[in-house]
Amino acid sequence: MVSLERTPTWAVATVCFLLILISICTEYLLHFLVKRFLSMKRRKSLRRALDNIKSELMLLGFVSLLLTVSEKAIANICIPKSSNKIFLPCPTTNSATYFVEEPKCDSQAKASLISRDGAKQVKYLIICLAFVHILSSLLTYSLGIAKMRRWQYWEAKTRTLEYQFTTDPRRFQFARQTSFGKRHLKFWSDHHILRWPACFLRQFYESVSAADYLTLRHGFIAAHLGEGTNFDFQNYITRALDNDFSVVVGISWWVWIFSVIFIFFSAHGFHSHLWLPFIPLLMLLLVGTKLQGIMTEMCLDSHGKSHVVRGTLLVRPSDQYFWLGRPKLLLYFIHFIFFQNSFQLAFFAWAWLKFGMRSCFQREISDWVIGVAVGVLVQFICGYVTLPLYALVAQMGSSMKKTVFTEGVVEGLRKWKGRAKKRVARRRQRGRHGCDCNFPHSSPRASVDAGVDSPPSFRLEAAAMGMASVDCGRLQGAGGNNKHYNTCSDSAALSSCDDDDKLKGKRPVDEPDHKPSSFDAFDWATKIHRNFSRHAM
Repeated sequence: MVSLERTPTWAVATVCFLLILISICTEYLLHFLVKRFLSMKRRKSLRRALDNIKSELMLLGFVSLLLTVSEKAIANICIPKSSNKIFLPCPTTNSATYFVEEPKCDSQAKASLISRDGAKQVKYLIICLAFVHILSSLLTYSLGIAKMRRWQYWEAKTRTLEYQFTTDPRRFQFARQTSFGKRHLKFWSDHHILRWPACFLRQFYESVSAADYLTLRHGFIAAHLGEGTNFDFQNYITRALDNDFSVVVGISWWVWIFSVIFIFFSAHGFHSHLWLPFIPLLMLLLVGTKLQGIMTEMCLDSHGKSHVVRGTLLVRPSDQYFWLGRPKLLLYFIHFIFFQNSFQLAFFAWAWLKFGMRSCFQREISDWVIGVAVGVLVQFICGYVTLPLYALVAQMGSSMKKTVFTEGVVEGLRKWKGRAKKRVARRRQRGRHGCDCNFPHSSPRASVDAGVDSPPSFRLEAAAMGMASVDCGRLQGAGGNNKHYNTCSDSAALSSCDDDDKLKGKRPVDEPDHKPSSFDAFDWATKIHRNFSRHAM
């Protein structure tokens, strides 16, 4: 082996330059993709997913760096040779194939914990895991988006006259006559022994039908937004899929523990090639069966409450349909399945590249073929069936996710909250420096903070009460001896503000004669806040 002392400097400089150039080009390419495709479409969840992938690459690179630095130190850890002959990948080993032991361990008649060549091979496994995980992430998200493209047509169908006629509440029909009822109210629905095998098989053929999508959409809107709302449910599901994908592609500490267990069970005596690759597949099919069963259970509950429906069948979202009442628990299962499958595919690729088709890890070609085939099947089912199905069914929980708001609305609410907090802080500072705004004993700060900490569209009444109580405090401070001011109520404070506006020639704020929507509530909360700021000065 030739060391760097006898290597031309131009060769070393060329290799270093190429490595740095490739790294910089990759970094700029990622930033360009984020700026070009994600920032324009306001896909913050996808940017978080990309950040998670970059963090994983940094973590794997740091582990590889630790192996490189501590390679000699690990090799100098000596263990008894009897411990070095148990749990081997091969049933028998040839002494001629042993690596040369470290002088320290050889002098003690012991064996190294891991030889230097073994540490290098572990680094190659980490590199394979990084590449396979990235490719699996891209393939999973692409399959999910491809599956959900059909849902755009179903969403557009909700704006047609035909759909409005079908769901007209003046039309009565039996629950079994609806499309959702015809799909789920079968002879096997009332029997647990027959229901779960049917749900298991359904995920392989039309896992999400138009009746499923439209019925769950109707139930979500009726429970959280109100019937008749023109809400783009398909875009909401897409944002939910982006958010779920950012969780799935992450790597948690408990997932690494199972990866270490997978490596441990690769020993010869466990026959892991016969059962270990099938664990992610069985867990994935179990999750898909549960998701299909949730839709059937919702249909049975709605049918049990009323056999006759108005318009269409109405399902009621609830956490009770999910395991332990936690819809996100299924997402953690998918997260575990995704990483374990990626790790197994990376392990098979690493064993093939380093040891060939037949080795101690895959003794027969059939073992390698079965492992890869099962891994590809899990990858396809996870991306094309289970993950989109979860993104839809998970919305049937008791509460809706924050992704119901678009990125623009979330950003506007966040800015409004920041401005409101700054104004409250400035108002408190004025009071500390001798301002004559004496707040009463029941400080309105609790109501103001309540309106600040929550979106104004949901806390319009609380915000109005908070503004009124602040005006009362101002009036009490200005006229402490006046009984009328000392006993002013919230409504009196608001009426006094209107009278003040009339005296100044300003047009008072009119009360809306209709129930405000999310954006109307945001505008009215802003007007109330401006009115309060003008009178508080």
